[in-house]
Amino acid sequence: ARRPAPRPAAPAAPAPAPSATLATLTVESDVPGASVFLDREYIGETPVTVPNLPPGARQLNVSATGFEAIARSVTLEAGAQTVSMRFKEVRLDQRMPVVHRHGMGSCEGQLIGTLDGLRYETANRNDGFTLAYDALETFEINYLDKNLRVKQRGGRTWNFTERNAENADALFVFHREVMAARDKLAKGYAPVQ
Repeated sequence: ARRPAPRPAAPAAPAPAPSATLATLTVESDVPGASVFLDREYIGETPVTVPNLPPGARQLNVSATGFEAIARSVTLEAGAQTVSMRFKEVRLDQRMPVVHRHGMGSCEGQLIGTLDGLRYETANRNDGFTLAYDALETFEINYLDKNLRVKQRGGRTWNFTERNAENADALFVFHREVMAARDKLAKGYAPVQ
């Protein structure tokens, strides 16, 4: 019996060209070697490039020793895109409705913390203020009394609470975020408005 002649091998298919419908993501950071996770999957250390990703909404988490982790939602589009993560920058825009307790009575307004300082906006013109951080003598939270105390160096004192608050959680978060930003500024982080 004769064996059939072998068929010639099919020519090798060329490597597929990158699809015009896929995304390539590059993640950079101001701290080299930061760990990068895309949708909870480790993809490498910065700078890192990942090709052939389907477009769409993704969650990006980047962490570096000695810095707060950064989480960001990104929307990947077809083609190349770069995301820069900045650990050495500080932002602050905290706002909350508050009640300012007077010796007799109270007024309501909004307490605002920015990189420039604290501001209290209220309809009662005699109680509103704008203070740079170096003008503060006291900025402290008393969680049990549900009170945030602000004292101007050599000047007035303001006591803030929340209307009908069961606890001081919102005041605590406001205080914590302002203090964290002040600490970063003191360490030389770049302010970003």
